[in-house]
Amino acid sequence: MTGFNHVTIRVKNLAKSLSFYQDILGMELVHRGRMDAYLSWGGAWICLIEVSPANEHEKNRVGIDHIAFSISENDFPDAIKRLKTHHVPIVREPVERGGGYSVQFLDPDETVLELFTGDLNKRMKVWK
Repeated sequence: MTGFNHVTIRVKNLAKSLSFYQDILGMELVHRGRMDAYLSWGGAWICLIEVSPANEHEKNRVGIDHIAFSISENDFPDAIKRLKTHHVPIVREPVERGGGYSVQFLDPDETVLELFTGDLNKRMKVWK
């Protein structure tokens, strides 16, 4: 891994959350969709995803969805092998999506982590 990449946060009210992250924390809005928004600050970024009140249970509750770490495309296959060798639970198999390669897996406390080869610029080229 080469560092922090992004965090995705599930929120109840996208407009209210955007106001907080932009007006109070000073993040820059890069893209706003119907149910999601991407904001940047420094070399990192966050994605906010609005959760429907009808789906606020279990997997879709508000809070951290996942935390992603940057990894090079060259190191990605070896990282997958290492996760599998150590029997790390993989919750989303390796896939190309959002401008890079991604794999999601669980830490010992079942926090969802991601290795991602892309960046915000690549993601926006795909999302727009």
